[in-house]
Amino acid sequence: MHADSMEYELCLPKGLNRTIVEQISHEKNEPGWMTEFRLRALAIFEQKPLPSWGPDLSALPLHDIHYYVRALATEKRSWDDVPENIKYTFERLGIPQAERNFLAGVGAQLESEMIYKNLKQEWVDQGVIFVDMSTGLREYPDLFKRYFATVIPPHDNKFAALNSAVWSGGSFVYIPAGVHVTMPLQAYFRINAAHMGQFERTLIVAEPGSYVHYVEGCSAPVYSSSSLHSAVVELIACAGAHIRYTTIQNWSTNVYNLVTKRAIAYRDATVEWIDGNFGSGVTMKYPSIILQEPGATGQIISIAVAHKGQTLDAGAKIIHKAPHTTSNIVSKSIAQQGGRTSYRGLLKVLKGAQHVRARVQCDALLLDDYSRSDTYPTLQIDEHAVDIGHEASISKLNDEQIIYLMSRGLSQAAACAMIVHGFIDVFVQELPMEYAVEINRLIALEMEGSIG
Repeated sequence: MHADSMEYELCLPKGLNRTIVEQISHEKNEPGWMTEFRLRALAIFEQKPLPSWGPDLSALPLHDIHYYVRALATEKRSWDDVPENIKYTFERLGIPQAERNFLAGVGAQLESEMIYKNLKQEWVDQGVIFVDMSTGLREYPDLFKRYFATVIPPHDNKFAALNSAVWSGGSFVYIPAGVHVTMPLQAYFRINAAHMGQFERTLIVAEPGSYVHYVEGCSAPVYSSSSLHSAVVELIACAGAHIRYTTIQNWSTNVYNLVTKRAIAYRDATVEWIDGNFGSGVTMKYPSIILQEPGATGQIISIAVAHKGQTLDAGAKIIHKAPHTTSNIVSKSIAQQGGRTSYRGLLKVLKGAQHVRARVQCDALLLDDYSRSDTYPTLQIDEHAVDIGHEASISKLNDEQIIYLMSRGLSQAAACAMIVHGFIDVFVQELPMEYAVEINRLIALEMEGSIG
């Protein structure tokens, strides 16, 4: 995918310092408390070292990145009002048709700011909020401040601190008590400029007894220079609420994708992360759930597909802090053409969290003899009255299966794709229909590029 030509209203100089952070806050006309929050986060970012575990980040060009780029002066409320060159970029991603057919709300983010967002009136009438983060800060200041950075504070890790200092865009979603948003809310994020970082921040609050499914898709064009995507996502599921968060990430291979995602589930709440990772040169992403109160349930289902030049270090973290909580982790990874996938996970049960039930399943599929898959599971179980299961497997494409399918008229690529479809079926089943179709197409393309 190549970059679309684009004119930018504002592009701050490369590099990161106090002046840049203050200018970002000034351009967004933020209150003083947010400016101070950003500056405190910048100080934390500067003090924290790069992670010494996982993929090599030594080539990450932190001082050769634009930390704020704005394509448009104002967010557009109607798709017809979006300029043709930007509209062309997103029409290729299917947003207008997807909205008409499937979506309760849709948002598109180009570079650092949202350019278009709409929400069906029936949800607005019930008090649902689905706006970009800056609008949330401006129009719902008390609600925003009550929850912002309460799940992932700046000191959590170096890239959470970076996001906290320079965040732009992302979604603020608030679902009132008892409201069930029965169609997905959806957002796309796209990097279109070389040498830039994208730092959207998403906050979803589901009040007691509510339901929401949020879907984000990501893409980026190919550049000769690296770009950085470092998002923060915070989910808060109050008593009896249900949040499902689906990500399909397909960044180009020059992107560093370094993301922090975490949820808190209160009494009888359910949180589900459905996480697909297909692109980027380096990914470090570990969606997390804290099961805070009795009856809470968490599920993380993920896939990662890596080919030549890619390192996808993905996984999941679930912490059981309360008794009678339940969790399920299913991780599927596929490596081909010398790519490397890793599962890095944590399952933790605190003392006193009795009658916990938890399962972890990690399966890896290698499509050739020179790709690599690693598993780094961590289980910390500090309570005896629990039911914990863990299993891991690694396999290669079965020549007999391929020959059999080819004897039935399939090409080698189609036969391999069919086997891979079966391998990741547990993930695809969890997707909305239009995404399941897209994943199947993407897998077929991946197989055609690596077989024969």
